[in-house]
Amino acid sequence: MEKAIAISEFDYPLPDERIARFPLAERADSKLLLYRGGAVGESVFRQVADFLPAGATVVFNDTRVIRARLLFHKATGARIEIFCLEPAEPADYERAFAVRGSCAWHCIVGNSKKWKEGPLAIKYGGGILSAERMPDLSGGDIIRFSWSSEHTFGQLLELLGRTPIPPYLCRESEEIDTVRYQTVYSRWEGSVAAPTAGLHFTPEIIESLPERGFRTERVTLHVGAGTFLPVKAADAREHHMHTEVFQVDIETLERLAAAVGGAGIVAVGTTSVRTLESLAVLGERVLLRGDAEPERVVGQWEAYENGATAANASAPLAALAGWMQKRGLTQLQGATEIMIVPGYRWRTMRGLITNFHQPQSTLLLLISALVGERWREIYAYALDHGFRFLSYGDSSLLLPNEK
Repeated sequence: MEKAIAISEFDYPLPDERIARFPLAERADSKLLLYRGGAVGESVFRQVADFLPAGATVVFNDTRVIRARLLFHKATGARIEIFCLEPAEPADYERAFAVRGSCAWHCIVGNSKKWKEGPLAIKYGGGILSAERMPDLSGGDIIRFSWSSEHTFGQLLELLGRTPIPPYLCRESEEIDTVRYQTVYSRWEGSVAAPTAGLHFTPEIIESLPERGFRTERVTLHVGAGTFLPVKAADAREHHMHTEVFQVDIETLERLAAAVGGAGIVAVGTTSVRTLESLAVLGERVLLRGDAEPERVVGQWEAYENGATAANASAPLAALAGWMQKRGLTQLQGATEIMIVPGYRWRTMRGLITNFHQPQSTLLLLISALVGERWREIYAYALDHGFRFLSYGDSSLLLPNEK
């Protein structure tokens, strides 16, 4: 990618009062902006199935938000917040939540200057949770947690932790966030931020999709705190993209390959997009290089380097499923740093359901990669017609190639 990407060109005025601080009383009452081809209009989210392409496969990210914020207090009264980002020991999420007695996590420490040495502790009904800093050569914080009760670490987070709502909501998390900052289809614990495009879905809407001829599939990508990081570099190409862990089973991968070659995929949220496109890139590796054991981390710009192997991702996804089958793998786990910006060659996407994103963000760059310069018209319409913005805000259905 040779051309500079001036992040200043992806700005728009977002009045503070347009940021939704709390969810609506009913999930499906959110407004729905419709972009089909060149036309912009609106409806209500509970009618979203009326506008999906016939026979499309709707892909959800079924990650579950963990209560990742732990508040400790020193004897002096100083409050230290430890924000658990991803497990370090054990390194995989399933074992990290199931472990008893001790574990270590990569964390962000709030009010860090007040915690110079020694452990911190929280007392609870069954014992004491201790936290101690460990050396981390990467420059971050690794925290060793220890406890003597029979709780798993996942149970302790549910008991003692707080829901990590986005910083731009400018408030403390409340009880409503425990339920509403979670999709109704969430399953696998690991995210510190919700895949917010899915917050509008109700069980009734999801159950109606197969009845109306749509397929539904689920992938998993654990959303990291890096999703909120602004692009500070003047040239977005110099922004360092965060890494997020994903997984998918072989049967789902085979059906996704068929969907791309058939009626197409509509992804629910940018995290589903990142997963789908990363899987396609891994499949391209198999087709291009036939790797016996390819590295399962998708680099930030790798998708721009691979040569075109097919008109869409059907062949790469099928190749990746075949690679798994030969090795007796039923599930694929990987990680991605993929950054989708204008000029990106889409592999899997026919359409996207997504919220309205922050100015000068990587998510807005992704939207521009999908709809081009029309993102300005879409966002201007949303601002002019009373749409609510960001995580608890309203939704949009983007179908750039539909009539």
